[in-house]
Amino acid sequence: MSTAANYDVRHETLYEYSGEVVHSHQLLHLAPRESDHQSCSAHSIQIDPPPGNCSKDFDTFGNPVMRLEFDRPHRRLAVTSMATIEVRERPHIGSQGDSWERVRNQLAYAGRPPGAARLEALRFRSESPHVRIKQVFTDYAADCFPSGLPVLACAEALTQKLYKEMTYAPGATTITTPLLEVLEKRRGVCQDFAHLMIACLRARGLAARYVSGYLRTIAPDGAKALVGADASHAWVAVFCPTAGWVEFDPTNGVRAGTDHITVAWGRDFGDVSPLRGVIVGGGRHTVTVRVNVRVV
Repeated sequence: MSTAANYDVRHETLYEYSGEVVHSHQLLHLAPRESDHQSCSAHSIQIDPPPGNCSKDFDTFGNPVMRLEFDRPHRRLAVTSMATIEVRERPHIGSQGDSWERVRNQLAYAGRPPGAARLEALRFRSESPHVRIKQVFTDYAADCFPSGLPVLACAEALTQKLYKEMTYAPGATTITTPLLEVLEKRRGVCQDFAHLMIACLRARGLAARYVSGYLRTIAPDGAKALVGADASHAWVAVFCPTAGWVEFDPTNGVRAGTDHITVAWGRDFGDVSPLRGVIVGGGRHTVTVRVNVRVV
Protein backbone atom coordinates (compact mmCIF):
# COMPACT_ATOMS: atom_id res chain seq x y z
CA MET A 1 0.00 0.00 0.00
CA SER A 2 1.48 3.33 -1.04
CA THR A 3 1.74 6.22 1.40
CA ALA A 4 1.56 9.96 0.89
CA ALA A 5 2.18 13.12 2.88
CA ASN A 6 0.52 16.52 2.49
CA TYR A 7 2.30 19.75 3.27
CA ASP A 8 1.85 23.49 3.47
CA VAL A 9 5.14 25.13 2.53
CA ARG A 10 6.00 28.75 3.20
CA HIS A 11 9.27 30.18 1.81
CA GLU A 12 10.07 33.79 2.71
CA THR A 13 12.96 35.75 1.21
CA LEU A 14 13.81 39.33 2.18
CA TYR A 15 16.48 41.46 0.50
CA GLU A 16 17.39 44.74 2.20
CA TYR A 17 19.65 47.18 0.35
CA SER A 18 21.85 49.99 1.67
CA GLY A 19 20.83 52.18 -1.28
CA GLU A 20 18.05 52.37 -3.82
CA VAL A 21 17.77 49.71 -6.48
CA VAL A 22 16.92 51.68 -9.60
CA HIS A 23 16.07 48.76 -11.87
CA SER A 24 16.22 44.97 -11.55
CA HIS A 25 15.26 41.67 -13.17
CA GLN A 26 14.66 38.57 -11.06
CA LEU A 27 14.21 34.90 -11.98
CA LEU A 28 12.31 32.76 -9.47
CA HIS A 29 12.37 28.97 -9.06
CA LEU A 30 9.74 28.72 -6.32
CA ALA A 31 6.78 26.88 -7.88
CA PRO A 32 6.93 23.15 -6.97
CA ARG A 33 7.44 20.85 -9.91
CA GLU A 34 4.76 18.28 -10.78
CA SER A 35 5.87 14.66 -11.18
CA ASP A 36 4.64 11.09 -10.89
CA HIS A 37 5.13 11.21 -7.12
CA GLN A 38 4.21 14.85 -6.43
CA SER A 39 1.34 17.22 -7.14
CA CYS A 40 0.69 20.81 -6.12
CA SER A 41 -2.94 21.76 -5.45
CA ALA A 42 -2.30 25.44 -4.68
CA HIS A 43 0.55 27.88 -5.12
CA SER A 44 0.80 31.64 -4.73
CA ILE A 45 3.55 34.24 -4.50
CA GLN A 46 3.39 37.57 -2.69
CA ILE A 47 5.86 40.23 -3.88
CA ASP A 48 6.57 43.58 -2.21
CA PRO A 49 7.03 45.97 -3.92
CA PRO A 50 4.89 44.75 -6.83
CA PRO A 51 6.90 44.21 -10.03
CA GLY A 52 6.32 46.37 -13.08
CA ASN A 53 6.22 43.24 -15.24
CA CYS A 54 5.66 39.60 -14.33
CA SER A 55 5.51 36.51 -16.54
CA LYS A 56 5.42 32.75 -15.98
CA ASP A 57 7.42 30.33 -18.10
CA PHE A 58 9.38 27.07 -18.05
CA ASP A 59 13.16 26.85 -18.14
CA THR A 60 15.21 24.52 -20.34
CA PHE A 61 14.86 21.69 -17.81
CA GLY A 62 11.07 21.96 -17.64
CA ASN A 63 10.95 23.72 -14.28
CA PRO A 64 8.26 26.38 -13.81
CA VAL A 65 9.80 29.83 -13.41
CA MET A 66 8.59 33.38 -12.84
CA ARG A 67 10.33 36.38 -14.40
CA LEU A 68 10.03 39.76 -12.67
CA GLU A 69 11.04 43.28 -13.68
CA PHE A 70 11.16 46.12 -11.15
CA ASP A 71 11.28 49.52 -12.84
CA ARG A 72 10.74 51.70 -9.76
CA PRO A 73 13.32 52.48 -7.06
CA HIS A 74 13.15 50.32 -3.93
CA ARG A 75 15.33 49.54 -0.91
CA ARG A 76 13.84 46.18 0.01
CA LEU A 77 12.35 43.20 -1.79
CA ALA A 78 10.17 40.65 -0.03
CA VAL A 79 9.06 37.46 -1.79
CA THR A 80 6.84 34.91 -0.06
CA SER A 81 5.96 31.63 -1.77
CA MET A 82 3.13 29.49 -0.37
CA ALA A 83 2.18 26.03 -1.64
CA THR A 84 0.05 23.03 -0.73
CA ILE A 85 1.70 19.84 -1.94
CA GLU A 86 1.08 16.11 -1.86
CA VAL A 87 4.17 13.88 -1.96
CA ARG A 88 3.56 10.21 -2.70
CA GLU A 89 5.91 7.37 -1.95
CA ARG A 90 8.40 6.83 -4.74
CA PRO A 91 8.49 3.36 -6.32
CA HIS A 92 10.72 0.93 -4.45
CA ILE A 93 13.77 0.26 -6.61
CA GLY A 94 16.43 -2.14 -5.41
CA SER A 95 20.14 -1.84 -5.99
CA GLN A 96 20.30 -4.56 -8.66
CA GLY A 97 20.54 -3.95 -12.38
CA ASP A 98 23.16 -2.85 -14.87
CA SER A 99 26.73 -2.42 -13.69
CA TRP A 100 28.06 1.10 -13.51
CA GLU A 101 30.48 0.34 -16.37
CA ARG A 102 27.61 -0.77 -18.61
CA VAL A 103 25.61 2.35 -17.79
CA ARG A 104 28.67 4.51 -18.46
CA ASN A 105 29.16 2.83 -21.83
CA GLN A 106 25.49 3.26 -22.72
CA LEU A 107 25.85 6.99 -22.12
CA ALA A 108 28.97 7.28 -24.26
CA TYR A 109 28.80 8.43 -27.89
CA ALA A 110 27.98 5.46 -30.12
CA GLY A 111 27.22 7.08 -33.47
CA ARG A 112 23.50 6.27 -33.32
CA PRO A 113 20.43 7.96 -31.79
CA PRO A 114 20.49 7.36 -28.00
CA GLY A 115 16.73 7.50 -27.46
CA ALA A 116 14.78 10.18 -25.58
CA ALA A 117 15.59 9.02 -22.03
CA ARG A 118 19.33 8.70 -22.62
CA LEU A 119 19.44 11.91 -24.62
CA GLU A 120 17.92 13.71 -21.63
CA ALA A 121 20.41 12.02 -19.30
CA LEU A 122 23.34 13.24 -21.40
CA ARG A 123 22.55 16.81 -20.33
CA PHE A 124 23.61 15.81 -16.80
CA ARG A 125 26.79 13.92 -17.64
CA SER A 126 29.21 16.76 -18.40
CA GLU A 127 30.79 19.58 -16.40
CA SER A 128 28.68 22.49 -15.24
CA PRO A 129 29.65 25.82 -13.60
CA HIS A 130 29.60 24.47 -10.01
CA VAL A 131 30.63 20.89 -10.82
CA ARG A 132 33.98 20.36 -12.51
CA ILE A 133 35.23 16.92 -13.51
CA LYS A 134 38.57 16.20 -11.84
CA GLN A 135 40.65 13.06 -11.29
CA VAL A 136 40.56 13.76 -7.55
CA PHE A 137 36.81 13.05 -7.50
CA THR A 138 37.36 9.74 -9.29
CA ASP A 139 40.04 8.83 -6.75
CA TYR A 140 37.98 9.87 -3.73
CA ALA A 141 35.05 7.64 -4.67
CA ALA A 142 37.10 4.71 -5.99
CA ASP A 143 36.03 2.36 -3.18
CA CYS A 144 32.37 2.92 -4.13
CA PHE A 145 32.87 1.72 -7.72
CA PRO A 146 34.31 -1.80 -7.73
CA SER A 147 34.17 -3.55 -11.08
CA GLY A 148 30.77 -4.99 -11.97
CA LEU A 149 28.78 -3.41 -9.11
CA PRO A 150 25.29 -2.20 -10.14
CA VAL A 151 25.15 1.55 -10.65
CA LEU A 152 22.50 2.07 -7.95
CA ALA A 153 24.56 0.10 -5.44
CA CYS A 154 27.49 2.39 -6.26
CA ALA A 155 25.30 5.45 -5.74
CA GLU A 156 24.10 4.02 -2.42
CA ALA A 157 27.69 3.42 -1.30
CA LEU A 158 28.70 6.95 -2.31
CA THR A 159 25.71 8.39 -0.44
CA GLN A 160 26.80 6.62 2.73
CA LYS A 161 30.45 7.60 2.26
CA LEU A 162 29.60 11.29 2.04
CA TYR A 163 27.16 11.02 4.94
CA LYS A 164 29.85 9.50 7.17
CA GLU A 165 32.88 11.47 6.05
CA MET A 166 31.44 14.96 5.54
CA THR A 167 30.41 17.28 8.39
CA TYR A 168 27.26 19.36 8.04
CA ALA A 169 28.47 22.86 8.98
CA PRO A 170 26.29 25.85 8.04
CA GLY A 171 28.45 28.90 7.43
CA ALA A 172 31.58 26.90 6.58
CA THR A 173 31.06 27.47 2.84
CA THR A 174 29.31 29.75 0.40
CA ILE A 175 28.06 29.08 -3.10
CA THR A 176 31.42 30.39 -4.41
CA THR A 177 33.52 27.93 -2.35
CA PRO A 178 35.38 25.67 -4.81
CA LEU A 179 34.37 22.03 -4.67
CA LEU A 180 38.01 20.99 -4.26
CA GLU A 181 38.12 23.04 -1.05
CA VAL A 182 34.93 21.39 0.17
CA LEU A 183 36.48 17.97 -0.42
CA GLU A 184 39.70 18.98 1.34
CA LYS A 185 37.97 20.34 4.46
CA ARG A 186 35.14 17.77 4.44
CA ARG A 187 32.69 20.43 5.69
CA GLY A 188 29.72 22.11 4.07
CA VAL A 189 25.97 22.17 3.65
CA CYS A 190 23.49 20.23 1.56
CA GLN A 191 24.37 21.92 -1.74
CA ASP A 192 28.04 20.99 -1.16
CA PHE A 193 27.15 17.37 -0.39
CA ALA A 194 25.04 17.25 -3.57
CA HIS A 195 27.67 18.92 -5.77
CA LEU A 196 30.38 16.60 -4.49
CA MET A 197 28.30 13.48 -5.12
CA ILE A 198 27.45 14.70 -8.63
CA ALA A 199 31.14 15.39 -9.33
CA CYS A 200 32.10 11.85 -8.28
CA LEU A 201 29.40 10.33 -10.50
CA ARG A 202 30.10 12.48 -13.57
CA ALA A 203 33.83 11.82 -13.21
CA ARG A 204 32.92 8.16 -13.86
CA GLY A 205 30.93 9.05 -16.99
CA LEU A 206 27.56 8.71 -15.26
CA ALA A 207 24.60 11.10 -15.37
CA ALA A 208 23.53 12.89 -12.19
CA ARG A 209 21.35 15.92 -11.64
CA TYR A 210 20.92 18.40 -8.80
CA VAL A 211 17.49 18.45 -7.15
CA SER A 212 16.35 21.42 -5.05
CA GLY A 213 13.43 21.46 -2.67
CA TYR A 214 12.48 21.21 0.97
CA LEU A 215 12.47 18.75 3.85
CA ARG A 216 9.73 18.01 6.32
CA THR A 217 10.42 20.30 9.29
CA ILE A 218 9.15 18.11 12.14
CA ALA A 219 9.83 14.38 11.98
CA PRO A 220 7.04 11.85 12.59
CA ASP A 221 6.77 10.40 16.10
CA GLY A 222 9.71 8.16 16.83
CA ALA A 223 11.68 9.24 13.75
CA LYS A 224 14.88 11.24 13.60
CA ALA A 225 14.58 14.71 12.10
CA LEU A 226 16.47 15.10 8.82
CA VAL A 227 19.36 17.54 8.59
CA GLY A 228 18.70 20.56 6.40
CA ALA A 229 15.10 21.36 7.34
CA ASP A 230 13.93 24.97 7.82
CA ALA A 231 15.79 25.99 4.63
CA SER A 232 16.01 25.04 0.99
CA HIS A 233 17.46 21.55 0.65
CA ALA A 234 19.33 19.72 -2.12
CA TRP A 235 19.90 16.12 -3.11
CA VAL A 236 20.92 14.07 -6.16
CA ALA A 237 19.16 12.01 -8.83
CA VAL A 238 21.17 9.28 -10.58
CA PHE A 239 20.23 7.90 -14.00
CA CYS A 240 19.85 4.15 -14.42
CA PRO A 241 18.54 3.03 -17.86
CA THR A 242 16.39 0.24 -16.38
CA ALA A 243 14.99 2.30 -13.49
CA GLY A 244 15.03 5.92 -14.62
CA TRP A 245 16.10 8.61 -12.16
CA VAL A 246 16.64 7.45 -8.58
CA GLU A 247 17.11 10.07 -5.85
CA PHE A 248 19.68 9.99 -3.02
CA ASP A 249 20.18 12.45 -0.15
CA PRO A 250 23.87 12.35 0.88
CA THR A 251 23.35 14.94 3.63
CA ASN A 252 21.15 12.48 5.50
CA GLY A 253 22.38 9.18 4.10
CA VAL A 254 18.96 8.16 2.74
CA ARG A 255 17.02 7.83 -0.48
CA ALA A 256 14.54 10.61 -1.09
CA GLY A 257 11.09 9.80 0.25
CA THR A 258 7.86 11.46 1.29
CA ASP A 259 9.87 13.86 3.50
CA HIS A 260 11.47 15.34 0.36
CA ILE A 261 9.51 17.99 -1.56
CA THR A 262 10.85 18.77 -5.04
CA VAL A 263 10.89 22.28 -6.47
CA ALA A 264 13.24 22.01 -9.46
CA TRP A 265 16.19 20.16 -10.93
CA GLY A 266 19.15 21.11 -13.09
CA ARG A 267 22.86 20.54 -13.60
CA ASP A 268 23.79 22.26 -10.32
CA PHE A 269 22.62 24.97 -7.92
CA GLY A 270 23.11 27.72 -10.48
CA ASP A 271 20.32 26.33 -12.66
CA VAL A 272 17.73 26.23 -9.87
CA SER A 273 18.55 29.03 -7.42
CA PRO A 274 15.27 30.08 -5.73
CA LEU A 275 15.90 33.75 -6.58
CA ARG A 276 18.59 35.25 -8.74
CA GLY A 277 18.76 38.44 -10.71
CA VAL A 278 20.53 41.50 -12.03
CA ILE A 279 20.17 44.84 -10.28
CA VAL A 280 21.21 48.44 -10.96
CA GLY A 281 22.13 50.27 -7.77
CA GLY A 282 21.34 48.98 -4.30
CA GLY A 283 24.84 49.04 -2.82
CA ARG A 284 25.40 46.38 -0.19
CA HIS A 285 22.59 44.07 0.78
CA THR A 286 21.53 41.50 3.34
CA VAL A 287 19.27 38.54 2.69
CA THR A 288 17.06 36.70 5.16
CA VAL A 289 15.42 33.39 4.28
CA ARG A 290 12.82 31.49 6.30
CA VAL A 291 11.28 28.16 5.31
CA ASN A 292 8.52 26.31 7.11
CA VAL A 293 7.15 22.96 6.01
CA ARG A 294 4.01 21.98 7.93
CA VAL A 295 2.26 18.64 7.70
CA VAL A 296 -1.39 19.13 6.79
